[in-house]
Amino acid sequence: MNQEAPSPARTAVLIAGGGLAGLSLAVALKAALGTSFSVTVADPSIDAPPADSGRASAFAAAARRMFEATGVWDAIAPEAQPILDMVVTDSRTLDVVRPVFLTFDGEVAPGEPFAHMAPNAVVIRALWERAKALGVTFAPTSVAGFEADAHETRVTLADGRVVATPLLVACDGGRSRLRDLAGIRTVGWDYGQSGIVCTVAHEHDHEGRAEEHFLPSGPFAILPLTGRRSSIVWTEETGRAERLCRLPAELFLDELETRFGHRLGEIRLIDRPAAYPLGLKVARDFVAPRLALVGDAAHVIHPIAGQGINMGFRDVAALAECLADAARLGMDHGAADVLARYQRWRRFDTAVMGVTTDGLNRLFSNGSQPLRFVRDLGLGLVDRMPGLKSFFIRQAAGITGEVPKLLRGQTP
Repeated sequence: MNQEAPSPARTAVLIAGGGLAGLSLAVALKAALGTSFSVTVADPSIDAPPADSGRASAFAAAARRMFEATGVWDAIAPEAQPILDMVVTDSRTLDVVRPVFLTFDGEVAPGEPFAHMAPNAVVIRALWERAKALGVTFAPTSVAGFEADAHETRVTLADGRVVATPLLVACDGGRSRLRDLAGIRTVGWDYGQSGIVCTVAHEHDHEGRAEEHFLPSGPFAILPLTGRRSSIVWTEETGRAERLCRLPAELFLDELETRFGHRLGEIRLIDRPAAYPLGLKVARDFVAPRLALVGDAAHVIHPIAGQGINMGFRDVAALAECLADAARLGMDHGAADVLARYQRWRRFDTAVMGVTTDGLNRLFSNGSQPLRFVRDLGLGLVDRMPGLKSFFIRQAAGITGEVPKLLRGQTP
């Protein structure tokens, strides 16, 4: 006697990937649509809060508004350092004096900084706890494959379970396996650069100031953390970056001090440096039948403008709004027209940011004296134009253009 295969489990949305983008989307959907809208996050490490990786990110004002709207910010705030101002210099590595060509005040509105620095692990832990409280289902496994038809996607998990869902969301990073399985191609290139990331403690208070030093090898950023600590994002040619990270701590610190300067006094390493390859990669399509790409699965850009993770949050907010609007109207939230709205919303903005960061990196990551003269002239002119500086601050804060409700601090 033949036995019928058991019916698959069902969920309204299955999110592959439990990082910043995946958990933010899960929290946003549950906060907007409540208990009747089931959300599952599949990630092999999702059963426990994350360990501290040492990495930190700049979360734009729009992201903070989203965290407030979804009930996450209170858990992040004690570890979030507001960026109160920013200075930009352009010099050679061994220059004793680094002239400041551009300064920014860090508020988009009275009392609202344009960004906060916070450890990634703190933010992920806050999202994880909020997702649990809202009733998100955690599946501690990965997605092995999927098949979409006109009505749903049947997702096969690595542990053998099958889950049926109207929509599968790929939040599985820049090397997205789901993007590849869907046959979505990417456009982009490797920069031949890597970003060295580490955290330092220093003798004097940073007073909330961020610094971006444009050096011939690439930007060197000092980003303030709570206490007398700063996060370093240091761009070098990939081979050199790997050699630097292999140095004994004392020799690495010597190289770091050459670029860091002495404004904050004596510095010491809190964690070991790590290098991450840099490149531009943008998906040709952000959607496929019953599938949406979010965050690094859709786009990876150079960190020169600090917008990578914040672009992912724009994806989250736009997709959450599209899905919430469809669900409240009783529509099929995984249908092609719903996903097409999401793609239209996000693809142009992504292309513009990709071109912008690529151009900035090419303009500033070189030792050409004629180019240096032109860019320094341009920085100086911007510094003397308050209206243009205000526009750039609002752009960096993520509050210009067609901003989704979440990024305005509203529930979608």
